[in-house]
Amino acid sequence: MTDQTVETMAQNDRPTWPALAKGFRCKCPNCGKGRLLHSYLKVNDTCSECGQELFHHRADDGPAYLTILIVGHLLAPALHVSYVHFRPDPLTMALMFSVGCVALSLFLLPRLKGAVIGFQWARRMHGFGDSK
Repeated sequence: MTDQTVETMAQNDRPTWPALAKGFRCKCPNCGKGRLLHSYLKVNDTCSECGQELFHHRADDGPAYLTILIVGHLLAPALHVSYVHFRPDPLTMALMFSVGCVALSLFLLPRLKGAVIGFQWARRMHGFGDSK
C-alpha cells in the first residue's frame, strides 16, 4: 500500500463501536448530537446538527430480533431463579414477568434500532458511503 492509500483509508474510517454507542443513545452516528429518531421508531431523514443523511438505513426486522434475543436471555434465567428459590404464586409470577418483558422490550427497541443504524453508517452500508 502506498502512503496516499493509507491516508485515504484513515480519512474515510468510521469506527464501529462509537457509532454503535451513539446509535444506542438514539443520536446521530456521525456527530452524536442530533436526534436519530422522532416519534417512537421513525428515523429522521437528516441530522438536525450536522446534516448527515439518515434515510438510507435498512433496519427492517433486525432491532426486533435483537430485542427478543436480549429480553429472552435476560428474563429466562430470572424466571428459573425466581421459580426455584422463591416459588411465587403462578399468577403473580406471570404478571411480574409479563410487565418486565413488555417494559424491557419497549425500552430496548428504539435503542437497538439506533445501534443497527449506527452499524450500517459505520460500515457504509445501503448508501451511507456516499454522504457526509
